[in-house]
Amino acid sequence: MIIVQDMDASILEMLQFALETEGYEVFPVPDHDQDFLALIEQVRPQVVMLDYILDGKASIEACRHIHEQYPHLPVIALSCNNNINEVYSNDGFDDYIPKPFDLELLYAVLRKHIPNR
Repeated sequence: MIIVQDMDASILEMLQFALETEGYEVFPVPDHDQDFLALIEQVRPQVVMLDYILDGKASIEACRHIHEQYPHLPVIALSCNNNINEVYSNDGFDDYIPKPFDLELLYAVLRKHIPNR
């Protein structure tokens, strides 16, 4: 199971479709106003993907809270920021996927974090 959060409904829908096509179960989340800790407790995902919007404050905060409670749960930043490759690890994320995203890269990043799928 993968929790995927994105503020853009069309991107979220496309991510859900692309991931489900590859056999992943997806729990889509359309906004940052989510209690991710309660959701993780309920859904038990293998990976959480968060929309890193502009300065990323909401997603950085969510990532921090997730890692405090679930230190081994990978949290991946989804971002169109041109410097996401430089800031993702400083902000606590385990990996990143740049937008617009390449499906092969998306799948490769997920295979890295869900190797026994």
